[in-house]
Amino acid sequence: MRTVVHYSLHFLAPGLLAFIFFRKKWKKAWLIMIATMLVDTDHLLANPIFDPNRCSIGYHPLHTWYAIGVYVILLIFPRTRIIAVGLLFHMLTDWQDCQWLHILR
Repeated sequence: MRTVVHYSLHFLAPGLLAFIFFRKKWKKAWLIMIATMLVDTDHLLANPIFDPNRCSIGYHPLHTWYAIGVYVILLIFPRTRIIAVGLLFHMLTDWQDCQWLHILR
């Protein structure tokens, strides 16, 4: 169940966000938000690369609170706003996954 929720939030919810907030160009916005999944390339620096019991937030370089602060700043600029929304929603999705870990322990 946790995996289904996690990946649904990563792929389907950005489509809904794109439709709500960027209605005139929602398809392009959705694709850009899906492209922000590239932020997960920082997982390649971890050993092991994938650990289902590891919380990404605060662990991987592009998932730190400093990086999240940069993503918030990107919201200010219209040219980077869609990217910022995608990155921040990605972080929110990963954060909620961490909450599952605390519940299941």
